[in-house]
Amino acid sequence: MKNTYKVHWADVAELDLVEIIEYIAEDSPVAAKRVFKNITERAESLCHTPEKCRVVPELLDQGITNYREIIVAPWRIIYKIEKKDVYVLSVIDGRRNVEDVLLYRLATRKLR
Repeated sequence: MKNTYKVHWADVAELDLVEIIEYIAEDSPVAAKRVFKNITERAESLCHTPEKCRVVPELLDQGITNYREIIVAPWRIIYKIEKKDVYVLSVIDGRRNVEDVLLYRLATRKLR
């Protein structure tokens, strides 16, 4: 399958991933490696058809349609598409309130 998009990770998304992996590794380094592989592979799969994933429902309710997500349970990889680039913006625990996380990041300017 031909790659048509280039996937980029925002600094904050990379930090999200590091924090997730470090937390899991405290109990199980093997599980942490597996989670890292699953999340990064799913994110990289966005190079094929990123537009097929759903718009973030909490943002859609606010009329914001340019952010999408792919689920790697229980995590949500939030990204946006610009031309032929996909920007991974956050990796958020799906059990958390996404609106609160994004509002906090916007308020503290951590989302690039």
